[in-house]
Amino acid sequence: MASRNRRPVAELPVDYPELLEDLKTRIRTAQIKATLSVNRELVQLYRSIGESIVQRQQTEGWGTSVVEQLSLDLKHEFPAMTGLSPRNIWRMRAFFLAWSEENLAQLVAEIPWGHNIILIEKLKDPDRRLWYARQTVDHGWSRAVLAHQIESDLFTRQGGATTNFATTLPAPQSDLAVQVVKDPYVFEFLGDLATDITERRLETKLIHHIRDFLLEFGKGFAFVGSQFHIEVDDQDFYLDLLFYHLHLRCYVVIDLKVESFKPEFAGKMGFYVNAVDDLVRDAEHDQQTIGIVLCKERNRAIVEYILRDSTRPIGVSTYRLLPEALKGQLPAVETLERELRKVEGEERDVAIKQTPEEQGHGE
Repeated sequence: MASRNRRPVAELPVDYPELLEDLKTRIRTAQIKATLSVNRELVQLYRSIGESIVQRQQTEGWGTSVVEQLSLDLKHEFPAMTGLSPRNIWRMRAFFLAWSEENLAQLVAEIPWGHNIILIEKLKDPDRRLWYARQTVDHGWSRAVLAHQIESDLFTRQGGATTNFATTLPAPQSDLAVQVVKDPYVFEFLGDLATDITERRLETKLIHHIRDFLLEFGKGFAFVGSQFHIEVDDQDFYLDLLFYHLHLRCYVVIDLKVESFKPEFAGKMGFYVNAVDDLVRDAEHDQQTIGIVLCKERNRAIVEYILRDSTRPIGVSTYRLLPEALKGQLPAVETLERELRKVEGEERDVAIKQTPEEQGHGE
């Protein structure tokens, strides 16, 4: 007696039984290999199923009813196996079409299936999809992080800052430095901030959320300190934030501003960069220090004029807080304050310089 879950479809293609047996064999083979490489085999299996669907559609005009029957039969044969729903089989088809080139298929086989679903459903442009796939492999992003990076349009923001790196840094360091700096930076994890927040308060909140902060800054940034002290000719100065970039092999000074960019900000940053180069940098092992002025707003033309004749590598970026549409839907300020105090002790344990693996695999 046929299972009540196996709804028959009239007039199945004559070669349907052959395909069904073929797919059963592929699934059994993949299940055996999965003990060694679960994700790779699963993704490759899904791609092969998607390819078979596409081929049958092109040559025999397969429709929705056949895919539904295929799902029922495969689930009957492999009851413990998830991922055989009609919807997921259609995703396999979309996956094959998105990564029809074999070399690209090998790349995305390194990414879990849930990540691949996000890539094919959220990104229609092939170039963007490939870029996010490579970033996911390189950075070890979780599914939630990948979704966030797509929603915050990291593809467009990466390398979007106004800088003079091309004229102040040697190649290929200048090219890498340009790609490291974003515009804007997205600090939505800070919640609803007052419009009149001070620079010190913004700095404090960023440090309290240091893991989110490092994730937004990207792979390779290691946090050195806030209000980092330097002494020049018996005078004390304090850098808002100091990082070290593990791939650029240089210190990165961040100066936070809660207002629009002003020309004098570049002069101040030039002083900071020179001071770190002379007083902190190890000239034998470290490359030239980079400065980033992080402002609420900026006029690109003004920034370009100011940086044109500067001999120090400086970039100017903006930051974005909570979108206006979401303001008023968050907990009260007092609730956020309690949350900040709660995590304060945990965040103090963040390493001064993290390994590349720690920098790239944060949730």
